[in-house]
Amino acid sequence: VQLVESGGGLVQPGGSLRLSCAASGLNFPIYTMGWYRQAPGNLRELVATITSGGYTNYLDSVKGRFTISRDNAKSTSYLQMNSLKPEDTAVYYCNAKMTPRNYWGQGTQVTVSS
Repeated sequence: VQLVESGGGLVQPGGSLRLSCAASGLNFPIYTMGWYRQAPGNLRELVATITSGGYTNYLDSVKGRFTISRDNAKSTSYLQMNSLKPEDTAVYYCNAKMTPRNYWGQGTQVTVSS
C-alpha cells in the first residue's frame, strides 16, 4: 500500500493550496480517507475525514475554510485549503483507514507565511 501526498508548499496568509493523496495497493472506495497535520512540538491532529459514503468531518478551526473530497475512479483524495492562516503551518499527512487496516503517507509540508 502506498499513499503519496503532493501539493504542499509556501503560501501567504489568505492564500490557497490543494493537497492530493494518490493511493495504490488498496481497495480505495471502501476506505475512510483522512488528512492529519503535525506542527513542530505538537501532537498530530485530525484535520478532516471523508467516509466511503461521502460523509465528512472537520476540525473546528478549519470548518468553512477546508474541503475534503475524493475521486474513487482515480483512487485519490484531496484537501482544498482556502483562507490559510499561519497557524495552519504543519506537515500534512494522508491517512487511509478501514479497521484494523490503517495506512499513512509520508507527509507534505505546508507553510503559511508572509
